[in-house]
Amino acid sequence: MKPYYLLLLLLHLMPCCNSNSFTTPFLKSLSFLIFYAAFCSSSSSTSQTPTLVLPLKTQIIPSGSIPRPPNKLPFHHNVSLTVSLTVGTPPQNVSMVIDTGSELSWLHCNKTPNFPTTFDPARSTSYSPIPCSSPTCTTQTQDFPIPASCDNNNLCHATLSYADASSSEGNLASDTFYFGSSDIPGTVFGCMDSSFSSNSDEDSKSTGLMGMNRGSLSFVSQMRFPKFSYCISGSDFSGLLLLGEANFSWLTPLNYTPLIEISTPLPYFDRVAYTVQLEGIKVSDKLLSLPKSVFVPDHTGAGQTMVDSGTQFTFLLGPVYTALKNEFLNRTAGILRVLEDPNFVFQGAMDLCYRVPLNQLKLPRLPTVTLMFRGAEMTVSGDWILYRVPGQVRGSDSVHCLTFGNSDLLGVEAFVIGHHHQQNVWMEFDLEKSRIGLAQMRCDLAGQRFSVGQ
Repeated sequence: MKPYYLLLLLLHLMPCCNSNSFTTPFLKSLSFLIFYAAFCSSSSSTSQTPTLVLPLKTQIIPSGSIPRPPNKLPFHHNVSLTVSLTVGTPPQNVSMVIDTGSELSWLHCNKTPNFPTTFDPARSTSYSPIPCSSPTCTTQTQDFPIPASCDNNNLCHATLSYADASSSEGNLASDTFYFGSSDIPGTVFGCMDSSFSSNSDEDSKSTGLMGMNRGSLSFVSQMRFPKFSYCISGSDFSGLLLLGEANFSWLTPLNYTPLIEISTPLPYFDRVAYTVQLEGIKVSDKLLSLPKSVFVPDHTGAGQTMVDSGTQFTFLLGPVYTALKNEFLNRTAGILRVLEDPNFVFQGAMDLCYRVPLNQLKLPRLPTVTLMFRGAEMTVSGDWILYRVPGQVRGSDSVHCLTFGNSDLLGVEAFVIGHHHQQNVWMEFDLEKSRIGLAQMRCDLAGQRFSVGQ
């Protein structure tokens, strides 16, 4: 498999009402998403926290260069979100991958001066390491996948795991984070000391990760945003991220599904993930014949349904995946030619693939797949049902795979709703009311409302 590289572009600060202020062309590559920060206050917002609008673009990032908690899926192609901002006094330029499935934000603090996007704490007068006796270290790290510890200097020590089982270590610290002209002092993050892959030249273009889940040290929790939203276009993979309220008259009414919360820690339940209740799946107009119990977490917490913007596709537990696969096979019999290659499983979990002639420009009409949540639905149709696998050719045919995979093949005890199936859906994460809102929407048109992606 060829390596994937992150191509970071410069930060664009954009007046909200200037339609010509954002002109950087997008890259049509289904891979990693880049946010270019545009600081914007909305007059429609009723929150005291200003609403920030950030435009979205697709980019490519090296596989394995970003450390993930142990419960993250080990994808070869991951979709992530990156924001450019400045940190420290005086400010230093950094770029941070945004991940709604992670809590701790971190910066690559490698002390090698040849890394242009590495954060250097020695140059920041506002940088402050956190002692291991601090309540931040002893209490607020309780939901870290790997517990924080105390190093030889009595500083709070954090460890992050890669998908390939390697790890990176560093200290918790605080410093000032800047969005445009606004500063946010005392933001807690991890200052990690090691490089993240064998390709150090490419790693130097990405400085860290910004955690966006519901943990007490996540970025949205520290900034006390009442909610945030994103909307990703299905036509050119542009879109927007909105931090804060989204009270706009043109916004399609959202259907809400409650976030599932438990008070008792369970070994396989991520309590700070965005967990919803999946209640059923339809293929076109047919509801899969499955007992509701298969969608409910068991006594260990295994079987939760997580909405994760850091995951590309959607993954279902074995019995549910098998039922979906069989029904989809029945519906496409005579329409698509199955790839009969038992040795090929895309991303280690997607084993329903088809052969499509290279000269066939458009896929035939395909059945839809609807994920039925408590109070809301998400329908996947058209080109988002199948994904053309890059570089895979069989004779005169390309290879297309179903964009739903089997969690069991990855050893992950959860349903994961990925970013690929959230395209052209307004996704609102309401932290105050503990719910997620969603509605079908032309995200390219939503972006135009803020002069995003123009």
